[in-house]
This record gives sequence, structure tokens and C-alpha cells, in this order.
Amino acid sequence: MAKITVTGSETSFDCGDDDTIMRAALRAGLGFPYECNVGSCGNCRFELQEGTVHHLRENPPGWSAERDAKRNRYLGCQARPEGDCRIKVSFRPQYESLHRPVSRPAELIGVSDITHDIREFRFRVEEPAPFLPGQYALLTLDGVEGARAYSMSNLPGQGEWHFQIRRTPDGIATGKLFDDMPLHSKAVIDGPYGMAYLRADSPRDILCLAGGSGLSPMVSVTRGAAALPDAAGRQIHFLYGGRMVRDICGEALLRDLPGFGERIHYKGAISQTEGDGSAGWNGPTGFVHELAEREFGDRLAEFEIYFAGPPLMGAAVQKMLMDHKVPPGQIHFDQFY
Repeated sequence: MAKITVTGSETSFDCGDDDTIMRAALRAGLGFPYECNVGSCGNCRFELQEGTVHHLRENPPGWSAERDAKRNRYLGCQARPEGDCRIKVSFRPQYESLHRPVSRPAELIGVSDITHDIREFRFRVEEPAPFLPGQYALLTLDGVEGARAYSMSNLPGQGEWHFQIRRTPDGIATGKLFDDMPLHSKAVIDGPYGMAYLRADSPRDILCLAGGSGLSPMVSVTRGAAALPDAAGRQIHFLYGGRMVRDICGEALLRDLPGFGERIHYKGAISQTEGDGSAGWNGPTGFVHELAEREFGDRLAEFEIYFAGPPLMGAAVQKMLMDHKVPPGQIHFDQFY
């Protein structure tokens, strides 16, 4: 156990031998800035002023040996202390977790196909564990080095965590999940994390944009919104983008929600408009951000907007929303790479 002291304040917190500085701070109720939690985005950088740390991930994408190491800066999500440390970081209240993350054992209890390359994996934990619709967890699998961040698709309260995961070509973790995880396999779930959760107190109509396994958090947000006490007074629009017809999904997951077709609306769009992949498709075409722009245009600024998907999709959605002057406080996403 290491003691982490924060320069310029009287704040200190304990970091377990198997934990990282950022996650230990979140478990202590502190607002340590972060986003991806796997060393890619760089939003959790801090300055090490005393002590020694090492990164769990060698040469993480969000860290530069030339730029950051010379300034004694490290990634909070990857930095494991080798003893007591003093750090410089600015805590922010918006990063304080409503439900502090906990690492807990889990058992795989169900698997179902959603598309040709997306499956839902359902894990059970010993006790009901709270999280917010739209949040994610870190999943650690036997035989796979390092944790992976996956978003939940279900709602809390049942002692289960469901993840809708897209197979990554040559991916070690998804290869394990898809090919070598029989029922009752054990795993470790650490969470919840993430800032792209449902803002239940916002009175605005909701727009969810999803692509790939971004389906999972957007399904959770939609399910959470449909269960709100004032849900009957809100419109919820769910747009999903895929490359080919076989990639389009999500509608079947929402059909059982109260108000589907009346106040909960779904549309899918494909970006490949030629060849066998588009055969039989009579729906919208183009990318999901283009569909959103066609559907809502200047009305986009009236929505509470959530999105998740591949990096290129995320960048295109951000630019489109910026062009339409949507206030940043109404835009919610977690930055993954």
C-alpha cells in the first residue's frame, strides 16, 4: 500500500499494490481527470514530484517518452506507485464518481449474437453493483494481459453487467471472448467508469448516435431514459450507422421499451451503397452523423446528445455538432481509441 500526497493541498489517498494512481483516487471519491482509462487519450496526465512509478502498459499511446518523461509526467490510469509518492494534479468535481468504482469477480452466464461480429456477453457478480446508464467497466480476462474497457448495455440493479462487444480483427481480448470463453468462465470487472452517462435531470429530448460496439452504451442510455419518471414527456431518437446491411442492429433491442414507435424512434443508415452489402436496403444511406444532420439540422442544439462508436465516427460527429453550435454541456461521449 502506497500513500499518494497531492501537492498544494492537504489531500492524500492510499493506492493498493495492484491499483493505479488514478483509479485509487476515484475509489477514494476524488475527481481525478480521465477518459479512456487504458492509456490512449492522455487526459489523466499528472506530474510526479517525489517517488517512483511505472506504467502498466509499455509506451502507451497517450504518453510520449520524449515529451512527457522529460517533464516527469505520467498517466494516472497506467501509473502504479513503487512506494509513497507526491504528485501534482488538479482534481475536478465533475470527475467524482457517483458510484465509486470497485473491482469484483464475475462469472459469464450468457452469450447471444447481435450481428455477424457483435455479441452480448452477460456477467453476474455476487452483489448488485450500481452504475449509471452509459458508463463502462474494465474487464480483465484470464490469459489476456491488461484490462479492456467495455460499456454496459443493461441497467443496474440485477447483479449483472452486460456488454455488447464487437470482434476486433486479430484482437487478443475479443478473440478470447468470442472463441475461448465457455459459460461459467471467470473474469474480473472493475467499474463503473465514464462521463458519458445519462443526465437524468435534463428536460431535453434525447439523441443517441451509435456505430459498431458503440451500440452498447447507447442502448443503456435509451433504456435508462425510457425508465425516467418524466419519460412520457420526452422524445428519444436512436440513430445507428453501419457499413453494410448486415452491420445494422439495435432496433430489436429497443422494441420492448414502452413508447417505442411513439416517443422512442430508431433509424439505421449504411455507408456502403453499392455491391452485395447493400442488397435489399431501402433505408437511409450515408454516415450516422450525416443522417443526424439531415434529420435534425439546426434543431440539434435542442437535444441532449450522446454518441459512441469508432474514432473516425466520433471525430465526424464532434465536428458536425460544433458546426451546428450545440453547447458542449449537451454533448456526452467517452474518448476511446
